[in-house]
Amino acid sequence: MEITAESVWSNCLSFIKDNIQPQAYKTWFEPIQAVKLTGNALSIQVPSKFFYEWLEEHYVKILKVALTKELGDDAKLVYVIKMENTYGNKQPFTEKIPSSNRTPVKSQDVDVPFNNKSPELKNPFIIPGIRNVKIESQLNPSYTFENFLEGDSNRLARNAGIAVANKPGGTSFNPLLIFGGVGLGKTHLAHAIGVDIKDKYPEKTVLYISAEKFTQQYIDSVKKNNRNDFIHFYQIIDVLIIDDVQFLSGKTGTQDVFFHIFNHLHQNGKQVVLTSDKAPVDMQDIEQRLLSRFKWGLSAELQTPDFETRVSILKNKLYRDGVEMPDEIVEYVAKHIKTNVRELEGAIISLIAQSSFNKKEITINLAKDIVDKFVKNTKREVSIDYIQKVVSDYFQMDVSTLQSKTRKRHIVQARQLAMFFAKKYTKASLASIGSQIGQRDHATVLHACKTVDNLSSTDKQFRKYVEDLAKKLSL
Repeated sequence: MEITAESVWSNCLSFIKDNIQPQAYKTWFEPIQAVKLTGNALSIQVPSKFFYEWLEEHYVKILKVALTKELGDDAKLVYVIKMENTYGNKQPFTEKIPSSNRTPVKSQDVDVPFNNKSPELKNPFIIPGIRNVKIESQLNPSYTFENFLEGDSNRLARNAGIAVANKPGGTSFNPLLIFGGVGLGKTHLAHAIGVDIKDKYPEKTVLYISAEKFTQQYIDSVKKNNRNDFIHFYQIIDVLIIDDVQFLSGKTGTQDVFFHIFNHLHQNGKQVVLTSDKAPVDMQDIEQRLLSRFKWGLSAELQTPDFETRVSILKNKLYRDGVEMPDEIVEYVAKHIKTNVRELEGAIISLIAQSSFNKKEITINLAKDIVDKFVKNTKREVSIDYIQKVVSDYFQMDVSTLQSKTRKRHIVQARQLAMFFAKKYTKASLASIGSQIGQRDHATVLHACKTVDNLSSTDKQFRKYVEDLAKKLSL
């Protein structure tokens, strides 16, 4: 029987498959193709230089044993790197693997004899010049499920997070998209999922990163012509957590690379967790193919916590810090700071600090001073009800008229302006705005916003309506 590159590599794979974990085999050996056999040198094709470096770092010994069994002690391995030219030329090319740091040469292969040299992993989180192949999770261990208090406003998101942490990649919540306004705990919950997974599955590679940092790493990889290394780094992650994914809006290159990474992770049963300040339906300048994937799993909203939950959050914070505070003061703070958990905890911290530094007793008056400063220094989010009232008063009509089904032009325009300002001044989803302004759907709200933008630029009188209402609502 003739010995071919395919038959030699097939025998090597049989041996390797019996000696490593199935997932590792699937990730690192199934993509490899045998190219040619020249004497005792087997050429194999791998997707990127990063892929080759990972094999050399982690599997060089088993490769050596397998190939020696087939071709004898003088066996050699030649890596052919087939990669995409990131400078716009869609033709694939092969990259030479040099024994020193020379410039890559197209369409040329080179021997890489087995040796003990371990190439440095192309890890975007490694500081240049410092050798470290371990991928740090970038998680904050203080963000846990234990100190993420459950309430009606977050029950779905929290329980979905726990389900994902118990079985990453094994639930229908993949991806899990957590969305909501500022300061409601999206980042906390995302970290808590990662921390719990690391605790339960220490062997899994978990990585938390902001969409902004992910974008910057991608830009750097393009500048350095190692885009494929960047992609392959992210494709080996078991649990990828991306914070503030709405930051990808308008960044087509980053969206494209994330699309490929997402597909690979999802197809291989890896878990993706995303956070955003808006629901997928409200995201603008995000490609449809990416938005459709965001909807594959579960989108869970974090809403403004109710009074009872706010009290529980404050009491838990005080308990963890070992501080006692009268219930009436805790309830006063919870009653007056409603929209933002971060500000809620910040007010309590300020209260404790004022009391401690100034040797003052914690009283209702002191609490009132602190809360007044927080409320004054924070751009308050107006409610949709308030916006409807201001718009109705401006056009001298009842709110019920504004919400009615009538198609009279001046009422339709008033309704559209209310929707426009609700989107501008609140964190509510388009669906939520529509349901509160006359039981409309999100498409109606989106159309209203576009209409207001168009009329503002073409109709002088209409532009005056917008400017007058903006002044009233920003007071």
